[in-house]
Amino acid sequence: MSNIVDDIKREFEKSENSLVKIILINTAVFLVLLLVKIVFTLSQSSNIYYWITDNLQLPASPQEFLRKPWTLITYFFTHEDIFHILFNMLFFYWFGKLIDEYLGAKRVVALYFLGGIVGGAIYMLIYNLLPFFQAQVETSMMMGASAAAFSVAVGASTLLPNYTFNLIFLGPIRIKFIALFYIILSLAQTVGPNAGGNLAHLGGALVGYIFIKLLQNGTDLGKPIYAIMNGWSGLFRKRPSMQVTYREKQVYRSTSVYSSASSSSTIEMPDQHEIDSILDKISKSGYESLTKEEKQKLFKASQQK
Repeated sequence: MSNIVDDIKREFEKSENSLVKIILINTAVFLVLLLVKIVFTLSQSSNIYYWITDNLQLPASPQEFLRKPWTLITYFFTHEDIFHILFNMLFFYWFGKLIDEYLGAKRVVALYFLGGIVGGAIYMLIYNLLPFFQAQVETSMMMGASAAAFSVAVGASTLLPNYTFNLIFLGPIRIKFIALFYIILSLAQTVGPNAGGNLAHLGGALVGYIFIKLLQNGTDLGKPIYAIMNGWSGLFRKRPSMQVTYREKQVYRSTSVYSSASSSSTIEMPDQHEIDSILDKISKSGYESLTKEEKQKLFKASQQK
């Protein structure tokens, strides 16, 4: 057990693995809720468990939301069903790896949070505006990372539409068709029993598409998210150590400073020779043969006008 805890600590100490951190947080919340459910159900205190989940799920009712606005964030880290979290995290991981490799870890976080927030906002908006849903507003609640995962998936499909996944029984399929299939499926189910969740899926998908298109034109919608991330990490960053030694009436102060920057921000704009070499490598061996640095250089080059 201690080895597992140590492994998790090491993952959180790394600076460029946001994808794994988000999956670990979702998994931890799921396991804690599962344990709480078992304990309180066996002790015949299920109402305590329902109170906890009620404060994590996103309500459709504006009055309820004003009482617990944090649910616009907590809902996309909360799952109750094991197959729900399994599918969402696999979906997020497969497409998130592409965003991580080509655009860097911070944009995985930006797509995840923006997709979840906008997906939740669209869910509440449509439930309160369309007469079809208004009878369900007071009792409707939503949880799960589907909208956030859809944002990442559609973002990856917009960035690399012809990238292929090898699916069991189906073989290689371009990810743009996988994303399109799930968008159509969600659209078809917007009047079904999980209408709210599917509306949120579509909101997340829209965010993923817009995010990448604007990024390719030089506008990064993730800047507010990066600022919050930097502020949050600054709270836990160790202060520089200072050592004072005296030698013949002279004072020497040595300060060790740790600085960290994402690899995507330090990649320089490639020249034409580098671009030609990367494109030649793609033509010979495919996208998968590129290193992370080469992928990020290729994306930087695509932003040139």
